[in-house]
Amino acid sequence: MRLRVAYWLVSVAMVFCLCLSVERRAYAYVDPGSGLLMLQAAGAVFTGVLFTIRKRIKSLFGRSRPEAAKATDANRQG
Repeated sequence: MRLRVAYWLVSVAMVFCLCLSVERRAYAYVDPGSGLLMLQAAGAVFTGVLFTIRKRIKSLFGRSRPEAAKATDANRQG
């Protein structure tokens, strides 16, 4: 597993260095709306991650109930 991660990191670093070494002029226009679009995309990704791991977040900030209360609730239901 560590070998895969190391291989991936080395590959990403090599591609990044290659991109920096073959620099060209970009004849493109970026308007202010593009920055807002990137901000919106970052917010959507952040919200999606929070939504995906919401149970873990709730367990971090929530209080756990004592075992006696859990047993009492189980007896009432069953």
